Amino acid sequence: MEESSFLDRMIGHLRGTCKYYTGYPKDLGPSRVVHFTSEREFVNLLHEGFPVVVAFTIRGNYTEHLDKVLEEAASEFYPHVKFMRVECPKYPGFCISRQKKEYPFMEIFHSPTHVANQGRVADPNITKYNVKVMPFNYDISVYGFREIFKRYGIRASDMK
Repeated sequence: MEESSFLDRMIGHLRGTCKYYTGYPKDLGPSRVVHFTSEREFVNLLHEGFPVVVAFTIRGNYTEHLDKVLEEAASEFYPHVKFMRVECPKYPGFCISRQKKEYPFMEIFHSPTHVANQGRVADPNITKYNVKVMPFNYDISVYGFREIFKRYGIRASDMK
């Protein structure tokens, strides 16, 4: 009995301190992945000023793996990077506007700015924005996210 409690404490310490612990189950806490419900919600998320990683998905075996990776990455990079998942069969208009044929795919949206010249706008309540969009073409893992954030200079964590 004494040894099992020591082992539990040792594993708990390892999970809490080792950044690259790969054992399961991982205690990620509550889900930090935002599920897409509307373009307005997406724009509000961009207005918070954080980069948003959007995974455009359809249901399938690979999607289950992607969901686990997104959950882990969202918990690691919270609150500096937001992660959103869009189920394309439910929201085809948003997915078709990205003009991709293969699913799933991911894109990183960041740095929204107001457009100086609004041009011809039918509704005066509509405001146009420029947003930088980068395709995610790295390894689909927390390591892959970390590397692409480093490459493009996206602040993904507190400076220590």
